[in-house]
Amino acid sequence: MSEPIMSFDGRVAIITGAGGGLGRSHALALAERGASIVVNDLGGALDGSGSSASAAQKVVDEINGLGGTAVPNHDSVATSEGGKAIVQAGVDAFGRVDIVINNAGILRDKAFHKMDQAMIDAVIDVHLKGAFFVTQPAFVLMREQGFGRIINTTSASGMFGNFGQANYGAAKAGLVGLTRVLSLEGASHNVKANAIAPIALTRMTEGIFGELAASFSPSSVSQLVVYLASEGCAVSGNVYSVAGERIARIITMESHGAVIDGLTPEAIGEQIGQINGPSVDELFEPRSLDEETLIIAQALSGEPS
Repeated sequence: MSEPIMSFDGRVAIITGAGGGLGRSHALALAERGASIVVNDLGGALDGSGSSASAAQKVVDEINGLGGTAVPNHDSVATSEGGKAIVQAGVDAFGRVDIVINNAGILRDKAFHKMDQAMIDAVIDVHLKGAFFVTQPAFVLMREQGFGRIINTTSASGMFGNFGQANYGAAKAGLVGLTRVLSLEGASHNVKANAIAPIALTRMTEGIFGELAASFSPSSVSQLVVYLASEGCAVSGNVYSVAGERIARIITMESHGAVIDGLTPEAIGEQIGQINGPSVDELFEPRSLDEETLIIAQALSGEPS
């Protein structure tokens, strides 16, 4: 017997940064299943500079042309006022907000010792504060109506590290903490929060994947997003690595540790091996974005890891 098709009739989804790439793909996938979409996009460059109304409007036109329902929004996620305006756009157009997908992002890469305050502030404002500013007013509505789905977009850079991305990695790691707290605070109101760490061929990742590029389509990431946004979603507080047709839960591990009588720095040094714990054969522990990408590539190619 085939699984019932997930329907989003009557549901309203806000997707930030939906003028292209992953956000556009999420918007199309949810609209195809009946959701009404608020397509938010400031229309800026990859580094966040500039703005244009055309990016969001093009996706809205695309959705409406396919028989779906969508409205554009051009407010910035990086301010509290912008976040409230984005959520209000959903209420004004459709009367409610059921789903928030925090996807908007920019890059200001630089080696840490050369990174200036403007690079730090801009990235944290969009990725981390932006998720706060958009989600908080929506979360109030979700609690009141007894339903909500929140999907935050973290990154392997935040989970495992990546050279030149201290600002981006810190912001993305912060989103994991936000996700876990929202999953706890929303549990009694049927509000579920999860995060994805996607690898897909987008404007941010062009030229990185070589022959594997064809496997990393944004639409493959959107399949997971649709599930996490659905009424039938059975999980909350989790983080998922998704690339191509591979999905894996990213787990924060803890060793058994050591109890040290007469605790001193010297005693810690003597027992650091036990504190760190043995490696766990059944689990992967990537130490960088490169290692995470290699694990994914091996899994997709069928090679032993």
